[in-house]
Amino acid sequence: MNESDKRVAAMAAIEEVRPGMIVGLGTGSTTAFAITALGERRLDIRAVATSTASTALARAAGIRLIDLSAQIDLTIDGADEIDPTLAAIKGAGGAMLREKIVAAASARMIVIADGSKRVDAIGSAAIPVEVLPFGIAFVSARLADLGARPAVRNDFVTDQGNAIIDCVFPATIDHMRLAQNIAAIPGTLGHGLFLTEVSAAYIAERGVVTRLERRAAPD
Repeated sequence: MNESDKRVAAMAAIEEVRPGMIVGLGTGSTTAFAITALGERRLDIRAVATSTASTALARAAGIRLIDLSAQIDLTIDGADEIDPTLAAIKGAGGAMLREKIVAAASARMIVIADGSKRVDAIGSAAIPVEVLPFGIAFVSARLADLGARPAVRNDFVTDQGNAIIDCVFPATIDHMRLAQNIAAIPGTLGHGLFLTEVSAAYIAERGVVTRLERRAAPD
């Protein structure tokens, strides 16, 4: 991981933020650079944070926070993996449930990352699944039936008070179908597959930023 590249990617992405916007603030070390930089610019924006950590950082930066009650203009977030189609895996920080809600409420979602997160195809990183504590054993068994090697994240509780099961699946699995199958398991509350939510990505490597933009679907 390159802290300098994280900062460079964050600085490039916040150029899309305009006064008057409602901005979604993701969670993680790369997004932290964006939150701090937005505070330094003192833009007239309102923000929705995706975790208690991002909430604290935004408040410290002087960013006005609001509840999620309107459409978000732009969300800036990180990723554990992102591929050329802008399919991503998120959730190493355990905030993917709130991040998924904020992404769904956003007109545009940007991922910022250093070059280590860019992959030819997602699937090497574990896919986190947020689970009601009551259903951990049941959900783990169902995830194994789907081909996972599930592992409950030790000594970790989400901001919602839930558990996370980190799942490694075969590299050749159909992620779109997998997302549907995971969501259908009773007791699951969210997962880290972001297959259609990301609009663009700013990826920095050795100080050079590459912007990837999702192609519009053909008519």
